[in-house]
Amino acid sequence: MLGHFRYWVLPDHQRRSLEDLQEDLDLSSGDRRAKQSAFWTMLTLSAVIAAGGILTDSTATVIGAMIIAPLSTPIMGVALGAVQRRRSTAVVFVTLGGLLVILIGAVASVVVPQSYDLLSDSQISSRTSPGLLDLISALATGFAGAVALARKDVAAVLPGVAIAISLVPPLVVTGVCAGQTAWWLALGALVLFLSNFLALVFAGMIVFAAVGYTHAAGRRTQRAPRRAYIMLGLLFAAVLLPLGANTVTTVLLDTWTARTKTAAEQWLSHSPGAAVTSVDAQSRTLYVHVRGPRDLPPIDDLLEDLEGQIPDGVHIVVDATRGEQIAAGQVGG
Repeated sequence: MLGHFRYWVLPDHQRRSLEDLQEDLDLSSGDRRAKQSAFWTMLTLSAVIAAGGILTDSTATVIGAMIIAPLSTPIMGVALGAVQRRRSTAVVFVTLGGLLVILIGAVASVVVPQSYDLLSDSQISSRTSPGLLDLISALATGFAGAVALARKDVAAVLPGVAIAISLVPPLVVTGVCAGQTAWWLALGALVLFLSNFLALVFAGMIVFAAVGYTHAAGRRTQRAPRRAYIMLGLLFAAVLLPLGANTVTTVLLDTWTARTKTAAEQWLSHSPGAAVTSVDAQSRTLYVHVRGPRDLPPIDDLLEDLEGQIPDGVHIVVDATRGEQIAAGQVGG
C-alpha cells in the first residue's frame, strides 16, 4: 500500500537522480565559487528588499523578497545530508545567512523613529506572534517543496513554495525589532523562522528517505538516520511549546475580547446613538472603544456584567471617540 502511494506521489520515471539533487542543494560541490557568489548576492538583495517592504508595510515587496531568497536551498541541503548521514556545509550557510539577514534588518531599523509602534506595521505584527497553524502550514509547504525538488515535472511550483514559506522576512523582522530593543517581538519572529526551518528539514527528510536517496548514497547509509530524526523531534518539541502557548493565549484573548464586546453592547443598549466600535487587548487591559453621546451608563454596570465572563483582575478601559478616557477599574475588584 505504501509502495503504491509513493509511486503515485513520486513515479520512478519522474524521479530525479541523487547526483542532480546534490548538485542543486550542495553549495560546496561542483562550481562552488559561482554557487556561493549567487547565494550571497541574492540573499543580500532579498534581505534589503524585504527590509524595505516590511518598513513600508508593502505586501507586494515582501512577496518579491520571498521569491528571490535562496535560503531554502541550503535548508533542503541540511535535510538531504541528514538522510544520507554525511557531513554537510549546509548548516553553515543557513547559520551565516540568517545572521546576515538579521544584521541587515538591524541596520534598517535605524530609520525607524524610537516612538514608532512596531505592531502598527502589519508586516511586523503578523510575524511576531506565531502559532501552531503557522507550523502546520510550514510542514505542508515543506512537503510540497521537497516533492518538487525530487520530481522532474513539477519544478514550476518552487516559486509558490518560496512565497508560502516565510524565511527571510521573519529574520528581517527579528533584526528590526532587535534594533529597536523590542526583544520579545524579536524572539517571536525568530521562533517563526525556526519553526519554518524545522518544518522544511523534517518534510525534506521524510520525502528524500521515501524516494530512496538514502539507499542511493551507499551501503553505509542503509539504516534509517534515527539519531537525526530523534534530534529533529526534540527540536520540534522545543518549538512546539512556545507555539502552543501562544496559540492558547490568542484563543483565550479572542474569547475574552468577544465576551467583553457583547457585554459592552448590552451595556450601551439603553443609550441611543451609542455603539461599540472595537475592543482591543493590551497586556492585562481590555480597551472598549465607544462612539456615542457624552452621557454613558455607569461603568460599574459593565464591570458587573463581565464578572465570571473574563478573569478577575483584568482592567477595563472605555475609550470614547472624542478622545476622553473613562478609566474603569478591574473585574472582580
